[in-house]
Amino acid sequence: MMRNAEKTIGNIIDKVSVSIIGSVDENEFPNAKAMLPPRKREGIKHIYFTTNMSSMRVKQYTDNPKACVYFFDHRFFRGVMLKGTMEVLHDQQSKQMIWRDGDEMYYAKGVTDLDYCVLKFTAQNGRYYSDFKSENFEIE
Repeated sequence: MMRNAEKTIGNIIDKVSVSIIGSVDENEFPNAKAMLPPRKREGIKHIYFTTNMSSMRVKQYTDNPKACVYFFDHRFFRGVMLKGTMEVLHDQQSKQMIWRDGDEMYYAKGVTDLDYCVLKFTAQNGRYYSDFKSENFEIE
């Protein structure tokens, strides 16, 4: 079993320049998309991303919250897939929590832009790959 999974996986998440998120479409097919790194995480249980309310993913997560996220360290060829649910948050407190200077580039009206929202991923379990082997784990 992986020793100190939360620390190991947290280190990978904190160093990525690209995140991959997965959703399920209306025909129950998986969809994947590259995203900017998460804006915030609470351990490896809760991970927050920014996106547009008008995006295809928001509709998919609203219709079916099943989701996965994948983070990888290309230098050491290791990665982790977390499976769980994605929640779309559009309340001001959540939006303010992860807002950063410069986000106006994506959301012209600022933190109150109606097209700006937060994706909150809640992990249930995962699969970690490193050193030519994989292992499954549960997240409390």
